[in-house]
Amino acid sequence: MKLSPKGMLQAVAVILLLFGGPVAYQFAVYHFGDGSKTNWWNAKQGNTRQAPDAGTTDDGIIQVYAARTVRWRGVLGVHTWIATKKTGEDYYTRMEVMGYALRWGRHSVQIRRGQPDRYWYGNRPELLREIRGGDEVDGLIDRLRYASENYQYDGRYNIWPGPNSNTFLAYLGRRVPELNLELPSNAIGKDYLPGGSVLAATPSGRGFQFSLGGALGFMLGLEEGVEINIAGLTAGVDFSPPAIKLPAVGRIGFSDFERKLLN
Repeated sequence: MKLSPKGMLQAVAVILLLFGGPVAYQFAVYHFGDGSKTNWWNAKQGNTRQAPDAGTTDDGIIQVYAARTVRWRGVLGVHTWIATKKTGEDYYTRMEVMGYALRWGRHSVQIRRGQPDRYWYGNRPELLREIRGGDEVDGLIDRLRYASENYQYDGRYNIWPGPNSNTFLAYLGRRVPELNLELPSNAIGKDYLPGGSVLAATPSGRGFQFSLGGALGFMLGLEEGVEINIAGLTAGVDFSPPAIKLPAVGRIGFSDFERKLLN
């Protein structure tokens, strides 16, 4: 069916509203809030008490977090990382990609001990996934560590469209599908497929996605629902549990993490 000029204009208007509206809203929140007035070097960075105390918890633990990025970049997206603690260990290990490390001649993939749930330069992190206890956790942590150490984009970092910190977490999700990892719609870079691929499994491993360099594409999955990516901005619908996914804003609806805990 051929669209009339009026129909094409209406379609363009809907796309602009769907993708531009949330960005404009989030920019207003940033501009009129405290975010634009806080210097990153003195922003809050303490822990948020979402992770069990490693000194008193014997269980093996895997946690995945996301937090708004620093200053104006946080209008559009989040930074994601994974924290692990093997059975009996009294500390957490964080695995994440940090672009600024390259300026100091270090690896962009950072694997080091650290607080799993601390504020990310003033922004409170959201806990996306948790696996705790059980015989399989230590094995999953070994696989995550191996995948991190062999990440092909260590030493390369691009804020948009990738590879960046969210590209790294999506890669780990595909390598360890037992995480059932669903990344937020505002995790820009998650749709950048390694090796220049245009087709791949979704980060949860329970669907498929098509992507042109992380700048245009779509995905369909049991965890992710339906997502459309235009210029790195993602909108979509999740069906289990029901939620709307918007660029910049993120998820609106039932919490996917709470459903995981119930299951």
